[in-house]
Amino acid sequence: MSRLLLILCLLALLPLPVSARLAGPPEVGSQTRSSRDLPAIRSSGELRVLVNQSRNSSGSVKGQSIGVEYHRLRAFEQYLNRNSRDGRSLTLKIIPKAKDQLLGALQRGEGDLVAPGELLNVRTGHDVSASTAIRREVPLVLVSKQGNRHYRSLEQLAGRSLSLPAGSAVGEALRRINQQLADRKLPPIVVEWVDPTLAVEDVLEMVQAGIFERTAVELPIAERWAKVMPKLRVDRHLVLARDGDMKWFVRPDAPMLRASIDRFFSGYQSPADQDAAFQRVYRRLYKVHSPLGRAERQRLEKVRSVLQQHARQQEFDWLLLAALAFKESTLNPSARGANGATGLMQITPAAARSVGVSNIQNVDGNVQASSKYLAMIRRNFFNSPQLNERERMAFVLAGYNLGPQRVQSLRAEARRRGLNPNQWFFQVERVAMEQMGMGVVSYVNAVNKYYLAYDRERYLLEPQRQRLTAN
Repeated sequence: MSRLLLILCLLALLPLPVSARLAGPPEVGSQTRSSRDLPAIRSSGELRVLVNQSRNSSGSVKGQSIGVEYHRLRAFEQYLNRNSRDGRSLTLKIIPKAKDQLLGALQRGEGDLVAPGELLNVRTGHDVSASTAIRREVPLVLVSKQGNRHYRSLEQLAGRSLSLPAGSAVGEALRRINQQLADRKLPPIVVEWVDPTLAVEDVLEMVQAGIFERTAVELPIAERWAKVMPKLRVDRHLVLARDGDMKWFVRPDAPMLRASIDRFFSGYQSPADQDAAFQRVYRRLYKVHSPLGRAERQRLEKVRSVLQQHARQQEFDWLLLAALAFKESTLNPSARGANGATGLMQITPAAARSVGVSNIQNVDGNVQASSKYLAMIRRNFFNSPQLNERERMAFVLAGYNLGPQRVQSLRAEARRRGLNPNQWFFQVERVAMEQMGMGVVSYVNAVNKYYLAYDRERYLLEPQRQRLTAN
């Protein structure tokens, strides 16, 4: 027994394996990953492409490709198939992810290639291989609404804010600029990281609407969206950085795929009309405007108590009902729409009767019918605990606009394609875009933007909360 104890003590003094001494999980770069270079990709018949989920980078509307990466990716697909030695064709599998999740997904082997369509910062711990540059030294420029104050220099932005989507390359540029401002004893430029349901094009639309004061994006993106958002002003002279290159990314253990990408880019030229479908589809869609002007606030105040009462009874955020009302009628109780839709919430008589409300001509009955109808859709179709509340409400809004059964069919198709059926934004909405066009997608996005605009000023819109805080 004593000899066994002595042996155990001696073993305890030996150095442990490195993995046993790590505090927390091992780094991503140290994980074992299966190699999948071009020969394995060709054998599978499928090139898995991780794309930035924003509609700027990827997206198709009724068969028309509108994402900036789609033209390049389809051309690369044709290039690979032309150079196939065994004659076997290769197809692309598009996998949309949030921009800040792309490189991690690549490292985990969830895809073979990352095509972000924007500048993508490679942080420490991201063991990836970058392609040759698609576009070099891309400027990051200030974008605001026409008529807003002009700034001559970045120093004049000290103490002001920029609204940025998650993963924006501007964040890193601002860290350097703010250090320079600090050296001059000036306050920093403040970053407002916006809600994750908003991509770069959503932020630009909210800038055009006057909801956000300003943002900063890659110059090619600003110029592209200015074609369909004519009230944007691109301040090309205010460059936050120009040291970033647009690239694709692969894993380091895929050198043959990387070499093929570089050879492809050496001879690739973007088609002159690549934005024709983009402009045709989007020209009339981006019409969100601010719900927080003086007249709009006055209209909201007139119906606030009714919205709050029925929101409370059906367990909704009253600002969500306000956002829906602003989208449906611009808060006009006398509004009349198609198919008998009427009033503040543009509810139809048939929908009202389905939840036991007969009079929708007055504001109280109109809001009551709408809130009960929304609650019925939530209860009967989107009550799964797998849905978080933001996505649940997006599905409810889509059901309010399109019909809940049709939304459920979109979720089933998303699941079949490998998309997340529990995420409307950037996932199920992709199926809706492809099958039905932008109608329901624009509808949900608009209500979401109005809700976020209201939520930013919740304190000012809820006098009772102000009084409680003061007390």
